Amino acid sequence: MAEQLTALADDRALLGRTSTAERVSDILRTRIADGYFPPGTRLSEDGIGGALGVSRNTLREAFRLLTHERLLVHELNRGVFVRVLTVEDVEDIYRTRSLVECAVVRGLGRPPYPLDGVAAAVAEGEAATAEHDWKALGTANIHFHRELVALAGSERTDELMRSVFAELRLAFHVVDDPRRLHEPYLVRNREILRALQAGDNREAERLLETYLADSLERVVEVYRRRVAP
Repeated sequence: MAEQLTALADDRALLGRTSTAERVSDILRTRIADGYFPPGTRLSEDGIGGALGVSRNTLREAFRLLTHERLLVHELNRGVFVRVLTVEDVEDIYRTRSLVECAVVRGLGRPPYPLDGVAAAVAEGEAATAEHDWKALGTANIHFHRELVALAGSERTDELMRSVFAELRLAFHVVDDPRRLHEPYLVRNREILRALQAGDNREAERLLETYLADSLERVVEVYRRRVAP
């Protein structure tokens, strides 16, 4: 936990002079999405509040917001914990992803598309692979899909998917071989990027739909083996 709290202290500058529960929840959501807090982690009010320099009431409100987003769970007389997902949660996450991400790609309209963010996420994944940093590759994959969603130019869609992608990271923590899970999808990320660069959003949607179905099958298989009773 000490490493996580040090990283949170670095985030204190993001709060500025207008520290609010919403901004604290944004920071914690991002940290969860980037893998700093694994499922089942107990979140210390004193530790996190001290790292971010916020009041106990502000932090509790942030916890409440993230509990509403299904990222945290409050256990009576025990505290607040990062949620452990069920198989049904994972299936619902992928159902939502398929509905939203495929619709975004389908509705892109006429090319060219603003693909700098998507290309940067692919490059991020390639750099992580070169370093054999499979956790970072998982983060890069999430960034890739976040940038795909951003192509819609919709703040509401971005906000919806921020919590979905944070939940997705919780699912990834259960995977016992992150390289096996993430590495094959780097090639598929490149294929989707190439289709979009060519202005072929129909092909990109087809690739994405298959990609998400295959990923769901693999993650659920792991969940049934490691989490489900």
